[in-house]
Amino acid sequence: MKTKILILLAIGISTLGFSQKNEIKAAEKALKVGDAESAKTSLEGAVSLIDAADARVQAQYYAVKGNVYSDLAKKGDASAFQTAIDAYNKVISVEEASGKEKYTTVARQKLAQITADLVNAAVEDNNNKKFDAAAEKLYMGYKLSPTDTLYLYYAASSAVNGQHYEKALTYYNELKEIGYDGSGVNYSAVNIETGEVETMDQNTRDLYVKAGTHKDPTDEKTPSKTAEIVKNIALIYQQLGDNDKALAAYSDARSVDPNDVNLVLGEANLHYAMGDKDKFKNLMSEASAMAPDNADLLYNIGVINMEQGNLEEARDAYRKTLAVDPGYINALLNLSTTYVNEGNGLIDEMNNLGSSKKDIARYDELKQQKDDLFLEGAKILEEALKSNPDNQGVLSQLKNIYGALGDTDNFMRIKKLLGE
Repeated sequence: MKTKILILLAIGISTLGFSQKNEIKAAEKALKVGDAESAKTSLEGAVSLIDAADARVQAQYYAVKGNVYSDLAKKGDASAFQTAIDAYNKVISVEEASGKEKYTTVARQKLAQITADLVNAAVEDNNNKKFDAAAEKLYMGYKLSPTDTLYLYYAASSAVNGQHYEKALTYYNELKEIGYDGSGVNYSAVNIETGEVETMDQNTRDLYVKAGTHKDPTDEKTPSKTAEIVKNIALIYQQLGDNDKALAAYSDARSVDPNDVNLVLGEANLHYAMGDKDKFKNLMSEASAMAPDNADLLYNIGVINMEQGNLEEARDAYRKTLAVDPGYINALLNLSTTYVNEGNGLIDEMNNLGSSKKDIARYDELKQQKDDLFLEGAKILEEALKSNPDNQGVLSQLKNIYGALGDTDNFMRIKKLLGE
């Protein structure tokens, strides 16, 4: 009796094995004609029994599953990438455990291809402004090929572009933990036939130069990205409102690159947001001393002070900017705007005054102050027009000032210059 039961059990297992093989063959057949969905359905018919199958059948099943989901991913189903990756990794682990390899080599090749597919799909996502999807694909590519740390760096950049700051923070912290540097060398040479500079790996470049198809080989070092990474960590913590971690990150970033004046500006802005105005002013002075002839830096100091309502400090920074670069249009525009903003700041008090003799006198006083400030803003822009007669930003701001002043003649003059 026991023998009959064992025989029946063996027959049952054999039937299950045939069923699995039939489903796998059906999936392979469907995939061969391009019907990945039908192949997927066939595999689902065998999934509940596959863990009980022998290693050879399991490896075959997961190899086919990887092929099916890889095909689905190529056809646009981004969620299929991970399933394909898991399937190919299962092939490798099953055959490693059994000591018999049949599908492992192909599985590894397929994983390498998926890495390339992920990166290509991420580039397309970035071009279409699908930054979150691009970040996930690039991170998946990095996990598939951990030596390609550049994928992780670009994943973080994509996440920032999509304003997915928490995800970007995770990636940047991982870059920091693995000690990512990002520096390197770009190898290039001039294509003699086209005259264009082409970038390639060093061996290819050197072969082309020796073959005479290229000339003027150039090795260009790319800087380390360590400081950028720690700076972005600080900025993201600040963006997320975690000020304590942001301050710690700024300290970390400045220890990595003590000469990065933008770090000083970022930390200064954070201290201002936290209410520490003394620290803010000290850091702004430090930044100014670090680069007294850097027009962009001086302009940024002006912008930060302007955002914080420190109009005199902003004007001082904009004037210093213009002393370095007299043609810095944005500094001219913002310098003018500081006077307009100050003038606008008087309007609320003017509107709240009553009709008493005292209030009327105060109104006239405030109006004169406002108009004087507007005229000072206009004077700056009129001076700018002498060297930039067609600048639309300058002309538009001038038109608005003269309109607010009720200066019809100058308003119409500027409208004509604008072509309106």
